[in-house]
Amino acid sequence: MDELLKRSDFITIHLPKTKETANLIGVEALKKVKPSVRIINAARGGVLDESALFDALKEGRVGGAGLDVFATEPCTDSPLFALDNVVATPHLGASTDEAQERAGIAVAVSVRKALAGELVPDAVNVKGGEIHEEIRPSLPLVEKLSQVATALADELPVSVEVIVKGELSEHDCSVLATSALKGALVTTGAEDVTYVNAPGLAQERGFTSTVTTDPVSPEYRSMISLKAAFSDGTHVTVDGTLVGIKKIEKIIAIDKFDLDLPPTDHLLFLRYTDRPGVVGVVGETLGKAGINIASMQVARSSAGGEALMAITVDSAIPDEIVAGVAKATGANLARTVSLKV
Repeated sequence: MDELLKRSDFITIHLPKTKETANLIGVEALKKVKPSVRIINAARGGVLDESALFDALKEGRVGGAGLDVFATEPCTDSPLFALDNVVATPHLGASTDEAQERAGIAVAVSVRKALAGELVPDAVNVKGGEIHEEIRPSLPLVEKLSQVATALADELPVSVEVIVKGELSEHDCSVLATSALKGALVTTGAEDVTYVNAPGLAQERGFTSTVTTDPVSPEYRSMISLKAAFSDGTHVTVDGTLVGIKKIEKIIAIDKFDLDLPPTDHLLFLRYTDRPGVVGVVGETLGKAGINIASMQVARSSAGGEALMAITVDSAIPDEIVAGVAKATGANLARTVSLKV
């Protein structure tokens, strides 16, 4: 605290008044501050020693003060009121018309986010805090990356690492760990998963997530890589990014396969040995089942090598149809996922 007193240009007080905090900013503390410092107390009267403050202001050892609370209230007379470098208000507590309007708007925005299933960072039972506006669009993206990784393995991960690369890494990205938990839990059938209960549900299941950052992103301004580890020692990596002014979500890679895939509601993934005719077989099988293909991408390690097919469709694909596609193509992996955010 001594170091803060010496270095601070502005000191704002955010403490209750207790035996320990009474006159916390007093004679000795005010001897350590810069003569240009501004001190603001809108918390509780008595935390700041008003007599000591008056002397410091009068002698030029403090540059100015803003006071909304006082040791005795209502305070109708104080020597501080006569000083030009003091702004005093009668314990407004955000009771002005302007403050009430802003508070009402903030509450309405938070309620709207809660009803839409979005993260409300200022809810009392949510660990978080203010989320930077550059980070917020990445919350649903990370949920979807986690859902895809979990669906590809067909089990809950034991751990997930979210790696934020590029410009996004400049901000606090810690909330994305909860996004990863939520996505994986939803995919494995957990019900009513929210940003409030996801950490607890994950802890019960022995599932953890972490966030790391890397300022370097060679191909994109920002990208997010989600690495999921499973109990059998296998790993699945799903990379994503947000494109353009509208921040359109894209899955840009799964493991070593490059993609340009919009994470739409219903997806089908196949891993198989590259050979002629597979695309036609998949299209015919899904067509006979009445499943309309919206888009299809094939990525491969080499001609005749391992291939990944990613398909977006207009409706959920029943398990028996997925099994039929796997059999018809000889795929060693066939997974479908209906994304839920």
